Amino acid sequence: MRGGRVAIVGGSVAGCAAALAAHRGGAEGITVYERAAGQLADRGVGLAMHNDRYGELEAAGYMDAGTPWIQLGRRCWYVRDGSAPLGRLAGVLPFPFRTYNWGPLWRELRGRVPESVDFRPGTAIERLQLTGDAVELSTSDGRADRFDFVIGADGYRSVVRTAACPEVRPRYAGYLAWRGAFPAERLPDPGLWPVEDCVYAVFPGGHAVIYRIPDGRGGQRVNWVLYTAPPPDHGLPLDSPTSLPPGTLSDALRGVAIEVADTQLPPYWGQLMHLTAPEDTFIQPMYDFTAPRYAAGRLALAGDAATVARPHTGGGAVKALQDATALQTALASAASWPEALASYDAVRSPVGRSMVDLGRRLGLGLVQETPDWRTMDQPGLEQWWQQADGSGAFGGRRLT
Repeated sequence: MRGGRVAIVGGSVAGCAAALAAHRGGAEGITVYERAAGQLADRGVGLAMHNDRYGELEAAGYMDAGTPWIQLGRRCWYVRDGSAPLGRLAGVLPFPFRTYNWGPLWRELRGRVPESVDFRPGTAIERLQLTGDAVELSTSDGRADRFDFVIGADGYRSVVRTAACPEVRPRYAGYLAWRGAFPAERLPDPGLWPVEDCVYAVFPGGHAVIYRIPDGRGGQRVNWVLYTAPPPDHGLPLDSPTSLPPGTLSDALRGVAIEVADTQLPPYWGQLMHLTAPEDTFIQPMYDFTAPRYAAGRLALAGDAATVARPHTGGGAVKALQDATALQTALASAASWPEALASYDAVRSPVGRSMVDLGRRLGLGLVQETPDWRTMDQPGLEQWWQQADGSGAFGGRRLT
């Protein structure tokens, strides 16, 4: 199957990967609509990718060794223990992950998108209409275009998912993630923390995940995520998916993270919140959902538009890129659009469900129903993690 006009709604990592998949799968007229008008490459949050998943995605042509990354090797679990700077080391688990900075990763993927692709930043989709053998998109700049099919890669508030699966409603998990990053040069006594260590600083009712990421300019940044429930008077409208991007966090909500850091985390790890500028701190409420189908009619879903699993899974970016590889295979091997989309749905829908299930299990164990970390030791940690992970999908499912 060659030719055809394809639209991708959303131009971030999932959208760029989907554009690449459509091109490699044989589509000839490809348009990408990205709501944001600014530079997506300026986003500086961190992400981690399992070594095995990286190898699969590199072989598939969706990752490149030239993108800046840091190799991690182990995950160290620390519990607050009096005034001990690092706390008590409860145990160590293998952690064969690479860490990335979102901005340089997006830039590398964007550079792979062929020049023939019409990339339209600052263009929102106002209306989507199915017209039998085509999909018509109306945009914020007053244009209307028809396509053979549309890929929704427009995140957790996807307009394409709303059209394909209107019954899906993201569910608030009951807790938040405070996130931040700062230049590694600010970190005192960096020798106390080996570069290859990912830190889990755990406490009753939550935990912090801390690791270094590249800054995209030859240096490093300290990336942290703090998970816990907000106070009852938080004032956030959490009945529908929302977030507080960098620079919009109130002093009160930032103060919640600071208080948790000061009272629940070991001193060395708790100071990270103080070292992070307010404009570099933001909140991500935890929601999860998965679409019951990844394709409906002439619409397909990819990345967070299809499934949002809690970040505990360590596989969000991986799944978005895997969606693209599966879409490429489906388009390249099918004889018609319906056959291609049915094949894509059959492969990826089960993965979405399994990742959401894993995120919920880990959310229970790491935030909502935490064990007694004070008594945790190496054998106990190994047993607890084996039960929490269960399916062994942490870091993402193997690409088939």
